[in-house]
Amino acid sequence: MAQSQHATSSFHKPLPYLSPGQIKEICEAGETYISEQRSRFLGRGANLSRGQISRLSAFFRSDLLNSIRLFVLEDDRVPNPPFYPTLRAMGFASLPDFALMAAVTFKDVIVSYEACSEGVLFHELVHAEQYRQLGVGRFAELYIRGFLSGGGYDGIPLEVNAYSLGARFEDRREAHFSVEAEVSSWIRRRAF
Repeated sequence: MAQSQHATSSFHKPLPYLSPGQIKEICEAGETYISEQRSRFLGRGANLSRGQISRLSAFFRSDLLNSIRLFVLEDDRVPNPPFYPTLRAMGFASLPDFALMAAVTFKDVIVSYEACSEGVLFHELVHAEQYRQLGVGRFAELYIRGFLSGGGYDGIPLEVNAYSLGARFEDRREAHFSVEAEVSSWIRRRAF
């Protein structure tokens, strides 16, 4: 999920306590939400262009690039997850607002509100690689637990990974690197 310029996320007070059972329920609801949104947009998306694949092939596996569906959503927004009202009622503020995101990835489907810049596309493809290696259930769990741990959007380790690799890509000092290897390294080190 790449944040747009208008999205903010900072915490000014401690987060409410959730029991392990509540966290498990929210993670399962997150997995369901991701799967539903993927199904909603999968058939409406287009493959990456040959140019996009060519420019990104030094960073991503070809099977990943060839599996991606990209959809520009006009006159609508991706809804926030249905468990957001419950979290707000519990005292969680500054939940990532999907309507303010530049793009959102649901496994192998990237939904944006306008044509993705190369940087935003790269960021979302990092998430696609994370999904590929972790699976939808584990990705959802790690994303939600990362947020609930108190770091907010900016502290979610899956986002930290995507933004740090995106910065390397945008910097262009390192001509090529393997996103697959970088994500694998984070998984091995339990950095998520």
